[in-house]
Amino acid sequence: MAMNLRLRDDQTEALKRRAEAEGASMHAIVLKAVDDYLARTAQEVIVRKTAKEQAAKWHELLERLK
Repeated sequence: MAMNLRLRDDQTEALKRRAEAEGASMHAIVLKAVDDYLARTAQEVIVRKTAKEQAAKWHELLERLK
């Protein structure tokens, strides 16, 4: 799927400099950033879900420890 990405001028320049420094294309760096974001947020969802489950499981004990 194709899409347009509109960056501010400063973002474009910073991305261009980073791409040149890494010997990569701006496109490759943006794809990597999207992959990193998706992986990080997927992990955060798992952590939040587990925390809620454990808080519910140990609610009574946690209340007694207050």
